[in-house]
Amino acid sequence: MLNGEKIIIVLPAYNAEKTLMQTYEEIPKDIVDDIILVDDGSRDNTAEISKKLGIRTIIHPSNKGYGANQKTCYREALKKNPDIIIMLHPDYQYSPKLILAMASMISSGLYDVVLASRILGRGAIRGGMPLYKYISNRVLTMIENYMLGYKLTEYHTGYRAYSSEVLKNIPFTKNSDDFVFDNEILAQIIYFKYRIAEISCPTRYFPEASSINFSRSVKYGLGVLSTGLKFLIHKMKIKKVSIFVKD
Repeated sequence: MLNGEKIIIVLPAYNAEKTLMQTYEEIPKDIVDDIILVDDGSRDNTAEISKKLGIRTIIHPSNKGYGANQKTCYREALKKNPDIIIMLHPDYQYSPKLILAMASMISSGLYDVVLASRILGRGAIRGGMPLYKYISNRVLTMIENYMLGYKLTEYHTGYRAYSSEVLKNIPFTKNSDDFVFDNEILAQIIYFKYRIAEISCPTRYFPEASSINFSRSVKYGLGVLSTGLKFLIHKMKIKKVSIFVKD
């Protein structure tokens, strides 16, 4: 626990056998109460390694998609009644050493969500982020800040900490099962007026780190623009959009 608050780490995994151990070893076990890994139909030994490490492991028999993986992560984590849930990719692209700082920002009561931004600071390109991804990240973020009426340095990070109250109260299960889930959940958080903070995160791109290819990046980019339009349509009361409607 941290300041009396229970912390759960969720690891959405797909073919992470080469990096899972390294990621796990850097998680600060002194403050983390539980770790849950959801294996999304991996074709390697991710699940077996996870179990050997003593991680609570949930397996999707087939690949359901990155968004579907997160939905399982959050549903299972919420069953444990945590105060803070942190999503960390087990591909070692993001540093687990930031867990304490991110959890502290939420346990302080000042923020509801903390994003680890690869863009905040100057390390993205130095850390190996491909130039086309860096440029598209900056352009999409600029457009999203305008459409969503917010100001973030990055909407596309896969390293995020949430107060459990946020995940209990936004309809994240209505979101996409694909990569655009990350963008939709931030749009929901902004729509429902939760407080977001960012922390600078070193970037690590290497062969074993997961990354979507160019064609899927284009699809994701179009999905991001679509999310922004849906946000505006719903906010302006032109038409109700389900992902912004609580059940």
